Amino acid sequence: MAPEVHIAAAGGTDDDGIGTSFDLITTAIAEADDGTGVVILCDLGSAILTAETAVEFLEDDVASRVRIADAPLVEGSVAAAVAAQTGGSLEDVVRAAESAAASLSADVDTAASAPTSASDAPIVVDPEPTAVVNDPAHAEGTATLINASGLHARPAAEFVRMASTFDARISLNGVDAKSLLRIMGLGLGKGAAVSLEATGPQARVALDALIELLESGFGE
Repeated sequence: MAPEVHIAAAGGTDDDGIGTSFDLITTAIAEADDGTGVVILCDLGSAILTAETAVEFLEDDVASRVRIADAPLVEGSVAAAVAAQTGGSLEDVVRAAESAAASLSADVDTAASAPTSASDAPIVVDPEPTAVVNDPAHAEGTATLINASGLHARPAAEFVRMASTFDARISLNGVDAKSLLRIMGLGLGKGAAVSLEATGPQARVALDALIELLESGFGE
């Protein structure tokens, strides 16, 4: 989902035991650092303490671009990686990681009422995408998912990457179209109808491009 983002694992002790290692964390920071910054996610308290110590021992210029995020390890890593892939700043990546916990909680409620299969999903009768433009800075439209996996994992990441390139606020079925976890949390499968709304200078061009992507089936 973020092929250009480097993710380094630093779990375990130096002798492959259970625990944390100052040296492994320091090495992982060096591997991940390309000069734009590093975000560290930790699973347990001891890992946080060791990571904080490792950062304290870094050169000042390196330490200044390293952040420790308070985020769930797996979901936070996914959100952070996609934010980095779409050109987010170091602080944007941290915010994406830390928003994962709140997004997961909200997504559970949303997914409970969202269609999970083609059999119970609303279907758009008109196969052609439609768009209603109320003004130059606002556009609305609908599309139907035709790819086998719907908006899960790779297609969702591709959709979020494209949405993030436009100067517009975009929502899909009521959630932020630039949030990977929100999109995946909808649980939209093949045959599901999606409703898009965009507001901002690039609202219409964003809507047209995203509808075209959805209707293309993401190349599946």
